[in-house]
Amino acid sequence: MSTTPANPSSPTEQILHLQNKLAATESKLRLAEMRVLKLEEQLRLQRIKKYGPASEKLDSAQLELMEVEPGVSHDEVAMESEREPLPVRQRKAPQRKHPGRQELPADLPRVEKLIPCPPEQCTCRACGQPTAVIGYDESEYLDAEPVRYFVVVAKREKRACKHCEAGGVAAAVLMKSGGEETVPPPASKTLPAGPDLPQ
Repeated sequence: MSTTPANPSSPTEQILHLQNKLAATESKLRLAEMRVLKLEEQLRLQRIKKYGPASEKLDSAQLELMEVEPGVSHDEVAMESEREPLPVRQRKAPQRKHPGRQELPADLPRVEKLIPCPPEQCTCRACGQPTAVIGYDESEYLDAEPVRYFVVVAKREKRACKHCEAGGVAAAVLMKSGGEETVPPPASKTLPAGPDLPQ
């Protein structure tokens, strides 16, 4: 191991210093692991000596359990060592339900409801030019008429300016007659414009 100054100043000296410290720590860890293995083997040998030669067939976990159990006789140790090991049960991973809501049945008729952007989102904030519809944010929810079920496909307009990229992308919000939102809009109603927007 090379000696390094107590306070290395250059980055190369710092790297060498840290590498030396890491190597020293790794060797201490290996030494500690070997010491633990040696002590575990010594403990196993002591338990075998305590419980007799038949206990040599037992693994460390069984020997450890015998230490906890009061009044273990040599006959019990011999019977335990002759018994076949128990089969290991494999635990099945619990199946989790799929997160989110289930898909609406495909056989229900779809009723499209177009929700336009409000007038202030129909013009570009940067240049004042009218924005073009570039797509829709779709969401489905179950609705009912008396004795008739159908799925409403809510399509919110997404608009962007064809003349500049500074205006970003805007999306419409679906509103009920009372003025409250029925379908949550995307996380961000205005997105920055990207290079792949249609011109």
